[in-house]
Amino acid sequence: MEAVSFFRNLKISPKKLRFFLPEIKKKSPAEALDYLLYLPNKAAKVFYKVIKSALSNAKNQLKVDVKSIEFKHLSVEQGQRLKRFKAGSRGTAMPILRRFAHVKVILESQEPTKKTETLNPKSEILNKSKFPKSKVKNKKI
Repeated sequence: MEAVSFFRNLKISPKKLRFFLPEIKKKSPAEALDYLLYLPNKAAKVFYKVIKSALSNAKNQLKVDVKSIEFKHLSVEQGQRLKRFKAGSRGTAMPILRRFAHVKVILESQEPTKKTETLNPKSEILNKSKFPKSKVKNKKI
């Protein structure tokens, strides 16, 4: 089973976010949260929020322990770009690209999920041996 978390249209360059990917992928999600908590960068705060959200999704959806969860997929993708122009010398214009990013985190559990057994009412009705036989006899009129 998987737990997914997205963070879209971040106002930070994907290049700045990708710097942290190799270091985060080596760790478990719980260790990555501890590691990212003390880093002063904006990218670290973004990854902290996304991984924390994915962990809470995994706890609620998969009903598994945090220690058995690991990263399945962790990616940073390029979002839209805003084009702006800065005035240059001699009446020229210099382009400015303001880049946005998307972060995607998929977590998976190692242990199987705890499934609750559901009772099928039709199968219980058809299995008449579970019900006691009545002691009343049919009378003829």
